[in-house]
Amino acid sequence: MADGISQGAGEPALRKVARVILLDPADRMLLMHGYEPGDPSLTWWFTPGGGVEAGESREQAALRELAEETGITEARLGPVIWKRVCSFPFDGRRWDQDEWYYLARTRQTLTRTSGQTDLERRSVAGLRWWTAEELFAAHETVYPTRLAELLRTLLDEGPPSAPVVLETERV
Repeated sequence: MADGISQGAGEPALRKVARVILLDPADRMLLMHGYEPGDPSLTWWFTPGGGVEAGESREQAALRELAEETGITEARLGPVIWKRVCSFPFDGRRWDQDEWYYLARTRQTLTRTSGQTDLERRSVAGLRWWTAEELFAAHETVYPTRLAELLRTLLDEGPPSAPVVLETERV
């Protein structure tokens, strides 16, 4: 059982992941533009974040990943607003993840990618701040699915009183 998510017999344990919904003063959200290292024509947008390392809390992982992937170190981490389980192929393997999404705010909008890992350098094309309206109009793949709708609800209603469990995604 990983963070309250049971695994069936023979199923791999879920990788614990902390993701960040980072908003700037204009309520724009920072997303990363990713691609499959073996096929750069396969692209998508996703939130900063990654795996929890040994001895690290999810909160610590969220802030560490944010700093490594974006260079943003001046962020106020808020509550967990969403949780989801997902499974997807990437870089020659299947990733099965239990993701927690933290709300965070920052005034620091200049990004820097020099702290990215080798795999990130081989699979991230860049970073971009998005408004909810731009996300609604986007024709590109964005994860998690329904992110534009989720962001609009978050901006209109504020953080939920308890984390919202998003639909399981398997690609």
